[in-house]
Amino acid sequence: MPHSPEAQIAALLADPRFRAAVATLEREHDRLVEDIVTLTEIPAPPFGEAARAAAYLEMLRAHGLEEVEQDAVGNVMGLRRGAGGGAVVCVAAHLDTVFPAGTEVRVRREGTRLFAPGVGDDTRSLAVLLAFIRALDAAGIRTRSDLLFVGDVGEEGPGDLRGVRHLFTEGRWRGRIGAFFTVDSPEVERIVTGGIGSRRFRVTFRGPGGHSFGAFGLVNPAYAMARAALALAGTEVPEDPRTTHCVSLLGGGTSVNAIPDAVWMEVDLRSQDAATLAALERRFRAGVEEAVAAENAARSTREGAITAEIALIGDRPAGSTPPGSDIARLAAAAVAAHGYAPAFEASSTDANIPMSLGIPAIRIGSGGRGGRAHSLEEWIDVEKGESVRGMSASLAAILAVAGMAEAA
Repeated sequence: MPHSPEAQIAALLADPRFRAAVATLEREHDRLVEDIVTLTEIPAPPFGEAARAAAYLEMLRAHGLEEVEQDAVGNVMGLRRGAGGGAVVCVAAHLDTVFPAGTEVRVRREGTRLFAPGVGDDTRSLAVLLAFIRALDAAGIRTRSDLLFVGDVGEEGPGDLRGVRHLFTEGRWRGRIGAFFTVDSPEVERIVTGGIGSRRFRVTFRGPGGHSFGAFGLVNPAYAMARAALALAGTEVPEDPRTTHCVSLLGGGTSVNAIPDAVWMEVDLRSQDAATLAALERRFRAGVEEAVAAENAARSTREGAITAEIALIGDRPAGSTPPGSDIARLAAAAVAAHGYAPAFEASSTDANIPMSLGIPAIRIGSGGRGGRAHSLEEWIDVEKGESVRGMSASLAAILAVAGMAEAA
């Protein structure tokens, strides 16, 4: 049995069963495109994935998976049973898109390009998972590990990774998954092994309010908020591990000629390192306290003092899968064997959750090319050659980790 990742991948690619699987991907590529269109045109806004989840559940069932089900938070999944000999390998793609309810999601085709919101992030991946199942079945490939295929909810923005968080912490598969692939967006050369953690807050500043002229001199929550925002703006953060902060949304007040009684801002804090993120959060909270104290000292509190309430609105744990781990090295070898130049990156994906729990996890691509993600002009290119090449690379990475049982 070859030991190096490169030798393992070379042996896998030479296996007639793998070549048969790739031939199926080529032969059924039009079906893949049909599935992409069908799923893209089912809206899946944040917290509104139910219709797409129902459709995908039936697709998983139609592909002959076992234990097909929907869990308590809306994830849909099915098991492709292996020959035994390892923990479950989970292969997931997210059901949700960033686009709000009411967004036009009809697919427009121009040559080999498909245009529609969410078509590449992450709808193509959902269809690719189905194509993988068909290819494995047609080639008669049985993995050693069971494969759990998942369409998960809540990956984007306010969803806060709630689908995969539930899968690993509360769902019935918790403790049984030994490796995790999130198939997210097209480009296969970008292998995510670092999970950028984020803590997101809404800070509401309150005060007595009053007429802008008649009550002049009273404390003003807008000034306290400005002080807090400037304190964060002046906070130095390291370049390595990469760490960032942002005051992103602002609101409040009642009129241009009134001292507001309440204003708010939303803040995004991020880092590749959990300890660094925690330190940044402590500095941010201290900055809010200092801003409140400074405003209360600067103006009159005879009608009441400024207060601040910090509410957590998003929490994505930081984590990492070492580039030297088996899952990362096998994925890189599979990508390189298909003519790509693999690169390890850090990002915020569903893989953050298992990474933070110490479970080997990476993000891989669904194949092909795409662009303008998270915009109304999002697109993917479904030209067959590049599409199948990328799919083959990702399928090889999954099979190398799950193991191929000996042919009957």
